[in-house]
Formats: sequence, structure tokens, C-alpha cells
Amino acid sequence: MASYNFQLISGAKGGALEHSLYVARKGHYKAKADLVLSGHGNFPDWAGGSPAVFWAAADAYERANGAAYRELIIALPNELVGNALLPLVEDLIRSLVGLRPYQYAVHSRRSSLQGTQNPHVHIMYSDRMPDGIERSPNRTFSRFNPHWPERGGCWKADAGRTWARVHEDMLVMRKRAADIQNAHLARHGHDVRVDHRSLREQGVLRTPERHLGPGFIQRMSATEKDAYVQARASAESSRTL
Repeated sequence: MASYNFQLISGAKGGALEHSLYVARKGHYKAKADLVLSGHGNFPDWAGGSPAVFWAAADAYERANGAAYRELIIALPNELVGNALLPLVEDLIRSLVGLRPYQYAVHSRRSSLQGTQNPHVHIMYSDRMPDGIERSPNRTFSRFNPHWPERGGCWKADAGRTWARVHEDMLVMRKRAADIQNAHLARHGHDVRVDHRSLREQGVLRTPERHLGPGFIQRMSATEKDAYVQARASAESSRTL
């Protein structure tokens, strides 16, 4: 069973452009040499195909108490590399983001503990749904007008949800992302699968691993690292018996 990680983050107004640069590894983030793939789509005409223009406008014009962007961070299977990676990412975006404006990047850093690659995708998107009406940047991010849509901003896809609905939607998205990854793993002949459920829901009676972090791992001795890796391998082996 492959490890599974899925996060959904909301970004406040004023931080969208900076985070866009981080995701795309541009500006002062160029030194992070872990960018594998990147792209974007569904931006309005006024953005000119530029994520920076779009997110700068979101920072300037989005409502003060609204999310300027959302971000999905999804761990990807190590087995799907090369030509198999882009179709997987495109399917995730198509299913989880749909028609919303988005920017994505796949990062793959080498694990500090085992030296293996840890590919994951960042999908940064706006809740502002395109509707075919041409708007200026400031109008795009203004309040939606249900009676005269052309006089207001784009409708926000996730507006007005209760906490219960947010939780329910999150569970649906987690399962959908796992199903998509497993379909691609099967398509390429891999037996390994990911599981979106918690360890308890899977019937696994062990404590989840805590994130050690590269700083902590660097302070570990070679013996400590080896012991940790062996314990991890033993736990994984017991799950497949």
C-alpha cells in the first residue's frame, strides 16, 4: 500500500501572487531545484495567460474576508513518472478543479531519510467560476449579482458552505483523488494502490507516523536512520500480509 497525503489550503488576500511564485519556482524561489512539471489554465482573457497577472488582481480586488485562492497538495505515486505523470495530473485537475482558473506544479524532493523521490502536485485555484461574461479585473472579483450577472463579479463556487458541507466535500475529494491515482497505477500495470481512508478506517491498529522534518533527520545518526527505515518497512510489510 502506497502512502497517501491530501491537503486543502485556503489563502488570504495579499498572499496569492507570492504563493504563485513559490509554486512555479520563480523569482527568489528559483534556487529550489525540484520543479518537474508546471502549467495553468482557465484564466480570463484580461490575464493574458499569465498566472502572475491573475493572482495579483486577486490580491488587489478579492473581498477582504474571502479566500484569494485555494490550494490542493497531493502526494503522487513514485511509480508514475516520466510520460505517465502529466496525464495523472491533468485528470486530477479536471476532476477536482473543473473550469475554475488554476495553476499547478509538480515538485519532487529527495527524502532526507531514505533518499527516494517524493513527488507531489500543488494545484492552486480560484473559486471564481468563468461564465462567458467579459469583465475587468476588479469586476471579476467583486460580489456576484444573481439578478444581473454582468453587473457583478464571477460566482464563487464554494461560497456559503456550512462546516458540515465543507467536511463532506473534503471526503469526496480525497476519495476521488485516490480513485484517479489507482486507475492510473492499474493502467500502467502497477499492483500498488493508495487508500484515502485513515488507518483506523482501514482497520490498521498502529499509530500514524509523525513527520520528522529534514532538520531532525539531519541530526540523526546513521544507526538511528537505519532503525527508523527498518521499522517503517516492517510496518508496511505487516499491512500487506
